[in-house]
Amino acid sequence: MTEEILETSGAVAGSASPGRRRRGFWHDVASVARLELAETLRARWFAVYSAVFGGLIVLLFVFGLTESRILGFMGLSRLLVTYIQLCMAILPVFVLVTTVRSVAGDREAGVYEYLLALPVSLGGWYWGKLLGRFALVFLPVFGAMAAGAAWGVFQEIPVPWDLFALYGGLLAALAWCFLCVGMLVSSLARTVDVAQGAAFAIWLTLVLFLDLVLLGLMIQERVAPELAVGVALANPLQTFRTAAMMLFDPDLVLLGPTAFVILDAFGVRGYLVWAHLYPFGLGLVCAALGYARFRRGDLA
Repeated sequence: MTEEILETSGAVAGSASPGRRRRGFWHDVASVARLELAETLRARWFAVYSAVFGGLIVLLFVFGLTESRILGFMGLSRLLVTYIQLCMAILPVFVLVTTVRSVAGDREAGVYEYLLALPVSLGGWYWGKLLGRFALVFLPVFGAMAAGAAWGVFQEIPVPWDLFALYGGLLAALAWCFLCVGMLVSSLARTVDVAQGAAFAIWLTLVLFLDLVLLGLMIQERVAPELAVGVALANPLQTFRTAAMMLFDPDLVLLGPTAFVILDAFGVRGYLVWAHLYPFGLGLVCAALGYARFRRGDLA
């Protein structure tokens, strides 16, 4: 029924003005993404979000991390290692809490009648909103890191461009994963309060079941090491954390005996590929499930 109304409204708009006829799915996606960009750039949370990551880079330079040496890392390498660890703590919860308002907030505000009056398909609206918000949550994080690299070049500080590229890919995978999880929660929840509570519960569960807690419980129950490590790496936060650790500790000495299972199964390059592809794949599955629920749900 919803899609019939949408198609009818699109046909009416097209008959009224042939130049404004719908031009297909990707045109709808691009239009909604531009609208999402324009709306979010005016939101207060985006200003705070950008200031947080920009401020982190400034503070790291002020504290002189580029002049310290830890575990053989100095210059911008040390700053990037610290920055990505801070991003792992801040980025997921920030993305989840802000994204779950997308669908649930529009539903609670009662603006779907207006949306259905526009000549935009449901798929174009959902995926356009998702891609537009991904650009908004990723660009401040990457932009702060790029600004740090630019300042390093200006100050003639060596910039490890290979680490810069790998960290950028890992941050993109992490942001995409939790953005899609947030869209799924937003599609399932009926109110903003329920959506935000569920988002916080998901983040807390993933943080709680990092390797020390989960592996400790499984080893106590005498589970096979391969199964224990596999379950731990199903957590996207743990996958990201291990990959970030591997970039400055290829032997994963800090993980202890667990490192042998990971390195034997993947190798260093194989695991870095997995750490990029798995969060993207998991996020895509969550986004597809959210879209399926969004299409079947009561939009009014």
